[in-house]
Amino acid sequence: MSRIYTPREMLEKLISFNTVSDRSNLDLITFVEDYLSQWGVASGRALDETGQKAALYARIGPDRDGGTVLSAHTDVVPVAGQNWSHDPFSAWEENGRLYGRGAADMKGFAATVLAKVPDFLNAPLRRPIHIALSYDEETGCDGARVLIPEMLANGPRPSVVIVGEPTSMKVVTGHKGITVLKTRIQGHPVHSSQLHRGVSAISVAARLIGWLDARTAENRAKADPDCPFEPPYTTLHCGTISGGQAHNITAQHCEFVTDIRLLPGEHAKDWVAAYRAFIENEVLPGMKAISPDCAIEVRELAYVPGLGEEPDGLAETTARRLTGDNSRNVVVYATEGGIFQDHGLSTVVCGPGSIDQAHQSDEFIELSELDRCAAFLDKLIDRMSQFDS
Repeated sequence: MSRIYTPREMLEKLISFNTVSDRSNLDLITFVEDYLSQWGVASGRALDETGQKAALYARIGPDRDGGTVLSAHTDVVPVAGQNWSHDPFSAWEENGRLYGRGAADMKGFAATVLAKVPDFLNAPLRRPIHIALSYDEETGCDGARVLIPEMLANGPRPSVVIVGEPTSMKVVTGHKGITVLKTRIQGHPVHSSQLHRGVSAISVAARLIGWLDARTAENRAKADPDCPFEPPYTTLHCGTISGGQAHNITAQHCEFVTDIRLLPGEHAKDWVAAYRAFIENEVLPGMKAISPDCAIEVRELAYVPGLGEEPDGLAETTARRLTGDNSRNVVVYATEGGIFQDHGLSTVVCGPGSIDQAHQSDEFIELSELDRCAAFLDKLIDRMSQFDS
């Protein structure tokens, strides 16, 4: 007999799988596949290049366009260096909260969706409900890029996507995008007493970081006061830097990592092109005049598009009807929502738990949030059983 899980029980099970992004998630995916199979639900895998990570997609209901995708990522951030009071991969309950890595971000949504599978099956759905579980969201949303095309190629086209990141069940209609760059500089080392004969990679890095900071300042100065994001402009930020051999040698190497948090509608390629143009036209010529071996390499490590607001879009209209939330909500962190939207799918972000708990030690979700999410899915079932246009 197929086992019925409550959302809490399913969340405990999902937390028990250590799916930190640098590990395989196949044990969790195999569990979900087996669980769905017990209920007679077929699923598909979308594998990464190594075969050690997989996204999963499944459909419940008729083979018709116009369904709703319930999307979650299975990976979680590391626990190393954090002060946890219990084993982060063994859930525990205290004072109406369930604790464990991923409880809020975002296994709580995935657990509630999976626990509702029997209810999905028992409903007279007139449009399908799609389940989409990805990998590597925390490191650049690589799983969604593999999952979405394969899901669309192997089933009917949905018309609504709900990404269940923790929003306290508020309807989030927009978020910033992000691009991550690594800049590596090769200078020319000389004794620091002969500084004029060398090229310090660290000094070059400082100049480039200054350019990034200046762009942020310009964006701040011209920010639209009606922009709902906080801050209401695109930011360019250097997060890590390393380089140099000794205090008395001009640094031969330096590298730093930048993230650019873009307003929806702005394109990472434009910012990257401007950065590269500054390097090529203003920085490299002076370096190479001293030594032709000098170089600057810029690598793009990740890119996630922003989620643009869709006034009166189908996803927003649907989510507001199900939640009763008519407030305007946007967030500055990135989600897989922008990638779904880039594939022409109407998308919102709405899920249980608070982003304030994400990535923290002793991460938790209020059990009442799971109840609210379950009620939300019950309303979705009703809508998908009636909706036929």
